[in-house]
Amino acid sequence: MGILSYWADDYVTKQRTVEDAVKKIRSGQRVFIGSYCGEPQALVNGLAMIADNLSDIEIIRLMSRETTSLTQIADRTKDMSMTIRSIYLGAARPPELAKNKRFYTPVNMAEVPSLFTSRRIHLDVAMIQVSPPDDFGWMSLGVSVDVSLAAALAADFVIAQVNERMPMVLGRSFIHVNDVDIIVEKNESLMTIELEPPSQKASRIGEHIVRLIEDGSTLQIGLDAASQATSHALSSKNDLGIHSQFLTQDMMHLYSKGVINNRKKGFNEGKMVAGCSVGTEALYEFLHINPAVEFHSFNYVNDIAIISRHNKMVSMNVARQVDLFGQVSCDAQAATLYAGISGVSDFVRGANRSKGGKSILMLYSTMEIEDVPVHGKSICQDVDCPDSNSDTGEGSDDYLETHHLPASSRNRPAMKRRVSTIVPSLKDIVTIPREDVRYVVTEFGAVNLFGKSTQERAFALISIAHPEFRDELMEQAKELGMIGRERTLGESVYGIYPVKLEETVNKDGENIIFRPARPVDERRIQEHFYNLDKKDIISRFFHEKTSFLRDDVEIMSQIDYKRNLTIIALVGEIGFETVIGVGSYYMEPATNMAEVAFSMSRGYQSKGIGRIMMGKLASAAKDRGVKGLFAVTSLENKKMIKLFKSIPFKVETEVDEDMFLSCRFDNPLP
Repeated sequence: MGILSYWADDYVTKQRTVEDAVKKIRSGQRVFIGSYCGEPQALVNGLAMIADNLSDIEIIRLMSRETTSLTQIADRTKDMSMTIRSIYLGAARPPELAKNKRFYTPVNMAEVPSLFTSRRIHLDVAMIQVSPPDDFGWMSLGVSVDVSLAAALAADFVIAQVNERMPMVLGRSFIHVNDVDIIVEKNESLMTIELEPPSQKASRIGEHIVRLIEDGSTLQIGLDAASQATSHALSSKNDLGIHSQFLTQDMMHLYSKGVINNRKKGFNEGKMVAGCSVGTEALYEFLHINPAVEFHSFNYVNDIAIISRHNKMVSMNVARQVDLFGQVSCDAQAATLYAGISGVSDFVRGANRSKGGKSILMLYSTMEIEDVPVHGKSICQDVDCPDSNSDTGEGSDDYLETHHLPASSRNRPAMKRRVSTIVPSLKDIVTIPREDVRYVVTEFGAVNLFGKSTQERAFALISIAHPEFRDELMEQAKELGMIGRERTLGESVYGIYPVKLEETVNKDGENIIFRPARPVDERRIQEHFYNLDKKDIISRFFHEKTSFLRDDVEIMSQIDYKRNLTIIALVGEIGFETVIGVGSYYMEPATNMAEVAFSMSRGYQSKGIGRIMMGKLASAAKDRGVKGLFAVTSLENKKMIKLFKSIPFKVETEVDEDMFLSCRFDNPLP
């Protein structure tokens, strides 16, 4: 029987300097390095110092800030000294991404720990960073449990950098002194990341997404700027929970405000569960022995079965490109700071399976690529132009009038051009197959692709593409046979969706969504008209009508949101709603007056729904410079007459065979 020793005595005998510790690494070995902001910087620097004396070292890591650039060593020695296997291709230095692609190993995050523990990828050495031990000899991997815990438990030899600044994070984050071979006491600041304030485009994406999130949802949020903007917009929500790959600064702030309380998660209630943390020193202090926080390995956090157990699980992740079939690429890109396969597919599938869950993919509608100069539609260099590098104005309602120039008059700047991130068919790697994709969001709107045909998907995605590219995408979709040759987008090809007109109102215990119509609403508007009573059809169309062809509803769904606008009222699950009310205005350019028309399903009449739509139409028309509104209705249509007179402007009436009502916005009621 061996002699038992006290862990504290072993702790002392295992202590070494950085220099002595890294000398244990031999040529030909595979070395794991702790990830993200938990990277043991002192040990990595020590390894770099002796790299020229080693050969054929393979580095395994998730992601590195590269404060000590092992990549440069690999490049300099032509991979003879060391090679790097990055499971998560990402860095806080975006320019490094592209040239590091040869190091990338695409694996779903949930499966990475088992690669180590099963020894399919055998680890000779693991270099990790931990907190000082507690009274029982347990050290926490702190801000970086992710795959680091599995790597440390699976490696033949473990070197642990003990850092007093590493928080002790609760959960399954601990490794015992007895399970490490060398202790290096080295206190240093943990890596921190301060993200820039969200751009206007990111904020618009956040505004669209926050409307999809219900109170009581459990959230997984990525690290990109659009996710950050979404987090900022969540302050009005209640009883949110967190089950996420990363725990961030924004989550800490929402927790401090009481927006996040984890009470309605349905699983791991009362706990924010994550695998690692990326942020500031204030965030790391928040994590230290906080009973509201648990960190676990990614084989738990990213397990689809675990994710799906949460109530109303919502995953929010950034995409690089989406094609018109709905296929998504999330591979590495500089703009998001962090990218790759990571856990996106895990959380997409887990959220889709959750009761009341939603998976949301967000992307900017355009991106810049390096290219030779080409002729054709291009990017205006005016900083106030929607197509410039500035965020200013991209959502402007004046886009069509001021910036829709003939293709022949515009040239792209040399070596750079802006392209659509919504493409006809992906040529890049598909990260998420089309059958798993649900919500897609750009700064121009949000669409739900679930249950949609190829044609419906194409129309939906084109409607949230940048207006500059919608015509081109439409023609390409026709060439691919995705959309019928006879179909058009009408005026909506240049329309900027006015998200501010969206509103949810509860009537008799039922949520009714009011929003501008989109091209994807064409079929449901048809169904609304087919289900109207005969009397209501006559009131709306002035004659008996038994068919409502596509031509009849295209004018309502394919609008520019300025000269013509349709507000619809919907009930039901988002993406599968039923239209119960339609209100439209159509501007007459000669008079700058807009005609209004309404229809309402029988079961929803006399509930004030029409009044809400009328108010929105009047407000939008006035904001867009329309002089006033008018309506033509029968003398018997008392409801329409009353509805028109509900707006706060003086109404003039003329009676002939029908009644003509009008109001001017410069003549308000006293």
